[in-house]
Amino acid sequence: MGWSAFSSRNEPPPIMRGGWLDALRFIVAGLIILHHFQASAPVPLAAAVHPVFERGGFLLTNFFLIDSGYVLMRVYGASVAGGRMSKTDFFLKRALRVYPAHLIMGGLLVAMVLLGTAIGLPPSHPEWFAWDQLPAQLALVQSFGVHGGLGWNAPSWSISALLGCYLVFPWVLRGLTQVGPWTALGLVIVGYLAANELCWAILKYPTYQMPLAFGIWRALPLFILGMGLAWFAQGVWINPRLAGWALLLASVALAIVQYFDKHALISLVFISIIILAAGAVPVKKPSKLIEQAAVVSFSMFISNEVVRIGWFGLAEATSNRLNLGEAWRWLLWVMGVGAAFVFAFLFHYGVDNPIQKRIRAWLKKRGHARATIKEPVISLEG
Repeated sequence: MGWSAFSSRNEPPPIMRGGWLDALRFIVAGLIILHHFQASAPVPLAAAVHPVFERGGFLLTNFFLIDSGYVLMRVYGASVAGGRMSKTDFFLKRALRVYPAHLIMGGLLVAMVLLGTAIGLPPSHPEWFAWDQLPAQLALVQSFGVHGGLGWNAPSWSISALLGCYLVFPWVLRGLTQVGPWTALGLVIVGYLAANELCWAILKYPTYQMPLAFGIWRALPLFILGMGLAWFAQGVWINPRLAGWALLLASVALAIVQYFDKHALISLVFISIIILAAGAVPVKKPSKLIEQAAVVSFSMFISNEVVRIGWFGLAEATSNRLNLGEAWRWLLWVMGVGAAFVFAFLFHYGVDNPIQKRIRAWLKKRGHARATIKEPVISLEG
């Protein structure tokens, strides 16, 4: 089957909405919510069910960062490389995609803390709401060694790191487009392994354990890996049947190895195969339902920590005042998980999407029409 498994003569399928990449985007966002919420259960799921609920955070973050590099390379690579979108336009478009929703979530957290304190319900863990941590987080510079970023909407460190990735995107793009797809694939794999070994040699831990204050150095090798996978996907046709089986088997293998331990590098291989295979399966019948679910994933990611803090702050106070039993506490936890999904959908359609429409119109008015053509943006950050 080797001769028909890969081909540089056949045209790889274009990236489209409503397919496996969109489905993965929504699934990963949902799992991120479950990971963040598991510790707020009456008995943390990592202790009650399996440790994978605790260590899954690194796994999902890796997926998020690789997928971001992959999708942005496939969506914007040709425009940036061909000069139809400048480096400044690209960064401005990406930055304006994430800052408004992030600042709104930060403002909600500040309002919740101030209001709760005023009515006699201050945070039960005030150390996670230190005011000196807030400026760096609101500015999204907390992953570049700037003091701050702990607590509050802590998961936004990865958005901060991605801003750095957006800055280097055009230069990495230029390098990858100078070589063939197989060479590019080899280079990004060797590059990630080299970065990991360098981290071990200097810091005595792997890249995925990089402190959040230096999250850019965790994110960048993974983002570049995703870009390399995308350049390979654009230049090499993969047999759709092989891609489908690879997607299934790599997903099962990832679940199996995670059941036993973290297995970081092996898991990274399976994540890369899943993303590459998902992009190689042609989208013959795009699903509007999957597409609509996927476009909410950024709101799911950016808002779930805010929902968790607000919901379980009230749930804890209510449970203690009414002396609720464990069954009622579990019910409140399940309702909290559901609330995260509901809030994300409401926030996307009621707030974030209208804001983004105005931003796209503003960019177009300022002469950025070539940066705002209707292209399918299907990465977790929107």
